[in-house]
Amino acid sequence: MSKLKELREQQNQIVVDARKYLDQMEGADEGRSGELQTSYDDAMKSFDKIEADIRNIEQMDKVEQRMKDRQEKANEQRKPDFGVNRSQHHEEKGGAEEEYRGAFYDLLRSGGDVSSLSSEHRALLRHGFMEDAEKRAQTAGTNSEGGFTVPTTLANLLIETMAMHGPMYDGTFTTEILTSGGGQIDIPTVDDTAVTAGAHTEGATLTDDGGKDVTFAQKVLGAYVYDTEWVKWSYELNQDSIFNMERLLNQLLGKRLARIANTLLTTGTGSGQPNGIATASSAGVTAAATAAITSDELIDLYHSVDPAYRQAGNVAYMMNDTTLAAIRKLKDGDGNYLWQMGDVKAGVPATLNGARVVVNQAVADMGASAKAVLFGDFSQYFVRKVGTPLLGVAREKFWPNLGIAGLVRFDGELGDTAAVKALVNAAV
Repeated sequence: MSKLKELREQQNQIVVDARKYLDQMEGADEGRSGELQTSYDDAMKSFDKIEADIRNIEQMDKVEQRMKDRQEKANEQRKPDFGVNRSQHHEEKGGAEEEYRGAFYDLLRSGGDVSSLSSEHRALLRHGFMEDAEKRAQTAGTNSEGGFTVPTTLANLLIETMAMHGPMYDGTFTTEILTSGGGQIDIPTVDDTAVTAGAHTEGATLTDDGGKDVTFAQKVLGAYVYDTEWVKWSYELNQDSIFNMERLLNQLLGKRLARIANTLLTTGTGSGQPNGIATASSAGVTAAATAAITSDELIDLYHSVDPAYRQAGNVAYMMNDTTLAAIRKLKDGDGNYLWQMGDVKAGVPATLNGARVVVNQAVADMGASAKAVLFGDFSQYFVRKVGTPLLGVAREKFWPNLGIAGLVRFDGELGDTAAVKALVNAAV
């Protein structure tokens, strides 16, 4: 039995049990009702935990497939024989070493995009880096030359960690723009929805006063860089630890980069940093309370987004887990929960007013003037990524100790502010 199938079957049983608890609450006395509510809440916590496990497994499958596709594309590009063989590489090591170093630095400048390199540099890296299974490339050990390497396998792990950590850096949820350089990207925009045609009188001359000319604008994507700073560990720890310290620190630093990426793509101010989805979204509805949300307000938020966007594949409610816990207890006028647990067997996800729910811990808690819930088509949010996240492992810079640091370069902007709206809590 596959892991996913096993988890879905566990969810299905939880749903069955949870429904029993809800049914038994009707007509139960206060004491029994409290016990049933506790059992129901515990069941939902288990459901959520399994749901998160399923989401992680599915996300990992997607990431692995993307990495596999990327590697296959790179292999196709490396097929031609550029006349560099292993014996020549070793016999002419003096000159080739400088050429190889230049090729490696070009790879760093490209953000890890092998396809952007010249055919000669790809050939050098292929024979001196990939075929020899060399996972590091050390400089002379001086600070000016960097003193670090970029292990390909670790960079891939870094991408996987970031993709699983938060929805806003996930290219399957937002619209991803991958570039090898960090030059400014201009995205033309136009909002012509308020302009209509008019009745025409036979024989009359068409109006030509420019009153209905199309007005264009643009959004700009830059490339902001964030780093983890150097994290050093000793030569002795590297030898004595029961853990692979390099791999462990890679995962921890990957999560640090993931947190900053998801946070800024959610709440970034747009000034000297990405314009986060919460910042860029306009108010769709203002709640009556400062720290509570009603079922009617969630429906109003849904309908504040134009039907044209509500049909898109990436339409969802987004909120943090604390807000979701409160919303799951809301009922309609007939006493039915708004939250629908879906059909686990059929792979139908849990929904709210017919739309899926995405948990993003960077979204604000309910509070005065807080944008606690977002709704709309998140494919209209553009995330620009320059190359891939990079990991540097210093083997000579801190010799005999070691150091590791990570970098990620990205920006984000909401292309159409009509596509995603926010539920804003009352100010007082």
